[in-house]
Amino acid sequence: MILIIDGLNRHRYTKLLDEMFELRARVFRDRLGWDVKVVDGKEIDEFDALDPAYVLGLDDEGHVVACVRALQTTGPHMLADVFADILDGEPPLRSATMWESTRFCVDTERLSGGKSRNSVSYATCELMTGALEYAKESGIEDIVTVIDPIMNRVLKRSDCAPYDYVGSTKPMGKTSAMAALLDCTDERIDRIRAFAGIEGDVFMDSQAAKALEDGVTPVVLDERRPRKPAARPAVSAEMLQDWCNEQLQEAASVQDREAARELMSTLETAGMIPGNRLKAKRA
Repeated sequence: MILIIDGLNRHRYTKLLDEMFELRARVFRDRLGWDVKVVDGKEIDEFDALDPAYVLGLDDEGHVVACVRALQTTGPHMLADVFADILDGEPPLRSATMWESTRFCVDTERLSGGKSRNSVSYATCELMTGALEYAKESGIEDIVTVIDPIMNRVLKRSDCAPYDYVGSTKPMGKTSAMAALLDCTDERIDRIRAFAGIEGDVFMDSQAAKALEDGVTPVVLDERRPRKPAARPAVSAEMLQDWCNEQLQEAASVQDREAARELMSTLETAGMIPGNRLKAKRA
């Protein structure tokens, strides 16, 4: 399941954040050989102090098995301030509708092979799905991510291939780095879900999240609720009736007035607005 931790709630999940930083140390320093700073077994850099959002993937026992960090590109971020060589002299990407995704990793020691729910493949795709859905719901249109060739192949195999790249590939530790662009669209999300067989809502419900916040592992974290529909603004009966009255009052012709009255009658019959409360005078 996916849990979002940001600047507003991070003080409630210090244990999970410690697990995430420890996972990052094992992956980026120990496994990949990156030149990262590790203190007390935790990999933490200066960008973690900027209140980024973290998308965490948790297993059925409530342990962090996957994570990724999301940071705005309008301020300091890794592509602009650490991996600027990738840009080949071009200015860094900055947009209010673009996030930078970094520190994407999964726990290959705790997870199994294959494509089961507790596999590396499934956890990777679930994390991609959660990150993209969270970004899309937050008004983000694109993600730029600094990755290595291995992660680039993972994205392609998961039917989440970047739609473009920025700059060129540069050496980084034992491997190399590139900057890829991903669009936060339903089409991309649906492709990843189909590839991994992910159904229902990937995000942890409020009860399970509260249990983790209190330091108590929920009994079950693998239940899938129906996929959450896109959020729509709530419209009250009074708001709808006021709008109908405005249409009636501003009608410029007999035909427009009749159309407005017919609409109000239909809404009254459907019980969506109270009846017999027309504020406008009938002409």
